[in-house]
Amino acid sequence: MFSSNPPDSDLLKSLLEPLLDDFHYWFERSRQLLETEEIPFLSAEEQADLLDRVVTAQKEVSTTQMLFKATNGQVGIEASMMAPWHRLVTECWQIAVRFRLERSA
Repeated sequence: MFSSNPPDSDLLKSLLEPLLDDFHYWFERSRQLLETEEIPFLSAEEQADLLDRVVTAQKEVSTTQMLFKATNGQVGIEASMMAPWHRLVTECWQIAVRFRLERSA
């Protein structure tokens, strides 16, 4: 239903824009790791699947960023849409930490 109280675009910009930038940054770092390193504790299929999920999430984040900018910050995004991105970033962090720990041992 339409709301007569439009969202505060300054508040949306101050919260959502940096959050989307963070997702973009971490997905790019994860993608670089998965494309350039063989992760010994992941099967080739698991690594390929994770890379596919990261690439898909990158595209979703980029699309969201474009819409956000095209509407001059007048649209938001449901938290339920960002939850899978958060879980994926967390999964990638865990894999990167384990990879670096095992490589340094």
